[in-house]
Amino acid sequence: MNNIGVLMTCPMSEYLENQLENRFNLFKLWNHSSPKSDFLKTHSSSIKAVVGNTKIGADANMIDSLPNLEIVASYSVGLDKIDLGKCKEKGIKVTNTPDVLTDDVADLGIGLALAVLRKICVCDRFVRSGNWINGDFELASKFSGKSVGIVGLGRIGSAIAKRAEAFNCSISYHSRSKKPNTNYKYYSNIVDLAADCQILFVACALTEETHHIVNRKAIDALGPKGILINIGRGAHVDEPELVSALLEGRLGGAGLDVYENEPNIPEQLFSFENIVLVPHVGSNTEETSKAMADLVTSNLEAHFKGKPLLTPVL
Repeated sequence: MNNIGVLMTCPMSEYLENQLENRFNLFKLWNHSSPKSDFLKTHSSSIKAVVGNTKIGADANMIDSLPNLEIVASYSVGLDKIDLGKCKEKGIKVTNTPDVLTDDVADLGIGLALAVLRKICVCDRFVRSGNWINGDFELASKFSGKSVGIVGLGRIGSAIAKRAEAFNCSISYHSRSKKPNTNYKYYSNIVDLAADCQILFVACALTEETHHIVNRKAIDALGPKGILINIGRGAHVDEPELVSALLEGRLGGAGLDVYENEPNIPEQLFSFENIVLVPHVGSNTEETSKAMADLVTSNLEAHFKGKPLLTPVL
């Protein structure tokens, strides 16, 4: 398979790069000084696979410029950077990396909730600054027993629910439809869900329907004591409305792993001590990064050997 051209759209994982280089003819889009359009035109006949991630996937222009493209593999569970309609139209297969990152993202979601409620980052700064000698730290809020609402009860949402239950939290959720085989309370819209929970986790896929699903109405329903945790996609949240709510005290706090225009973040967020910001690291552990890379590679190998894909999307 060394003669099969595989295009990586941006840096992702050194391990993944090595695995692909050992098996395929690897093209690194970021390593070339020529404009992307020129590069794709030059190598269009050679490239049969694209490997993308949450930053750069495969849009319609890229797909149209690669006439021999057979498969797009996402180094992520998310598919919002891939034009699925175009892939379906052209018969191009699509894979992603579900399951292997579920635990890490769910762990981080719970960690963000704990960090916001227990003011862990503020505590850390308090100790490092030497202020402890002047008196004890202020009281925080407990996580155990809080009411939790989850937007999107898929793999990651369900894993968050399982973890929150261990803290004796009550669980409710909103999704496109009511899920069978669960006793969690279902809400047909996010506003009612937000009004009935103290912590709102966003864990759904990004689609046209879920773009800015966390809007002013949802934020106001969550209220001045409510906590928003977003480990889904940045565009799930209307960021100007989030900033406004924090400035006006209409929201109690937030924990964010994702942002609408990464890595550019509204600078107003930097001044709030009731929020915790991390740089889209939900699946960024050594163990999961390797498992995701192995799954991407295995899907590509399966495709080019004429075998069934391990995690097919299309």
